[in-house]
Amino acid sequence: AEEALDERGDLIDAAGGRTLSLFSSWRGVERAEEYLSVRFKGRTDRPLIVARKGDSVSDLVRRFRESPESSLLGTVSLWQGIDVPGNTCTLVTIDRIPFPRPDEPVMSARAAQADAGGGSGFMQISLPRAALLLAQGTGRLIRSVEDRGVVAILDSRIVNKRYGSVLLNSMPPLWRTSDKAVVRESLQRLSNQLKD
Repeated sequence: AEEALDERGDLIDAAGGRTLSLFSSWRGVERAEEYLSVRFKGRTDRPLIVARKGDSVSDLVRRFRESPESSLLGTVSLWQGIDVPGNTCTLVTIDRIPFPRPDEPVMSARAAQADAGGGSGFMQISLPRAALLLAQGTGRLIRSVEDRGVVAILDSRIVNKRYGSVLLNSMPPLWRTSDKAVVRESLQRLSNQLKD
């Protein structure tokens, strides 16, 4: 949504770059790249590193570490297993709750089996999978006890749907707010501290 793109741009600016943007689809990455390329056009202080299908994750992470004002955009390969401690990453944005795609054969089969057995494929399969990925995505920010920053989930379902509390409780116990001004001010303050 356009509002989420605007919000991501505002947050990246407030953080001074230093952003890992996680997406649930390649289309999300492409749309964000289009938007941010226009928004930050001509600004050398907001470089974008965009993951493409088949890219080496280690190369993307190396480029991200070497350019602290950059933003790294990518999909599931960046949700887990990458380690960028310190001041390189002070903002993690998550575009959508990472529910399994309906065309993902293994997860669909497990959900169908749970439904057929009288359970709920959503509650037993899809929700726990999304909770795990959210926790892993959040973990990209918290790599050491000194790490500070913001995890911004740009999907309102996290607070508007009944299952949102299950997802939030699966994440590390971070301080929470939905006040955009507070989040931007916190990121700006942190960015200013890192410049000093």
